[in-house]
Amino acid sequence: MTHPLPEGYAVRPASPADVDAVLELITACDLLDFGEPDYTREDLLEEWGEIELSTDSWLVHGPSGQLAGYIKVDHRDHVRLGADGYVHPDQRGRGIATHLIERTESRARELAPLAPPGIRVTLGNATNSADEQAVALLRARGYTLARRFWRMAIEMDTPPAPPELPSGITIRTIRPGEEYRAVYEAQQESFRDHWGFVPRSFESWMRRTESASFDPSLWFLAEERGGIAGVALCTTFLEQGWVQTLGVRKPWRRRGVALGLLRHAFGEVHRRGRRSVALGVDSESPTGATKLYEKAGMRVIRQFDIYHLEVRPGREPAPEPEE
Repeated sequence: MTHPLPEGYAVRPASPADVDAVLELITACDLLDFGEPDYTREDLLEEWGEIELSTDSWLVHGPSGQLAGYIKVDHRDHVRLGADGYVHPDQRGRGIATHLIERTESRARELAPLAPPGIRVTLGNATNSADEQAVALLRARGYTLARRFWRMAIEMDTPPAPPELPSGITIRTIRPGEEYRAVYEAQQESFRDHWGFVPRSFESWMRRTESASFDPSLWFLAEERGGIAGVALCTTFLEQGWVQTLGVRKPWRRRGVALGLLRHAFGEVHRRGRRSVALGVDSESPTGATKLYEKAGMRVIRQFDIYHLEVRPGREPAPEPEE
């Protein structure tokens, strides 16, 4: 039985008309946790494009109609499910978070039979590692720490040094419309051995090019003899540059391609008048990404923890086969 809401509170699925109210709620939480917004309308719309709102999202409203909480669950492969939720700072301590988490757990149990037979199914929940109440709630419900992610950033008071590229490597911007498929394939291949990787369809991946924040002049390709060695897909958020994706295919790793792409991005962001660049990274990245970013002058500014609840026992899914 789902944990009851306080008297006068009600729950319902989100709808596209709720996007601004939900963004306002998320922003209120970000301001409390980080002192600044950390989410955009485009981020939310992109996430909602990946789920069925009627079955995979929930809003809690208070007695006067105010939005008190929100959560959603995504499940592209029915194996690694993920939940992301928020409770308004003024509404915390009333059991709303417990109610919403239980909704996602119930949904995860409904979805588990859709996963391949014998494969372990987990429900992940990401939280700011400094939020002691959220961590305590998850642990009390049987979640265990699965992975730690960092937000890393660099401040650029002066123009950054130009990249030093390996012999034969050049960097250029994408040719919009012509190379999306090739960039998609390079990105998917470069992330195949990363923790928690879930293959994404080309149609789903292409939604990022429909976002208001999409800027193809900030999508950089490292090439060698006409082949894509790596990609740095960037955008801007408020007054900051943001590296959404930095990936290098295995044959070109450990040659300085990633560092070259990163420093190229730093230079272009600085040229446009922004003085900081940030990205998110797995703190245990198998490719050594954290050391690379430190070498580039970035430092850890935030930490997020991924907690997992086992929904169905089984064997871990096999890695995607190499092509």
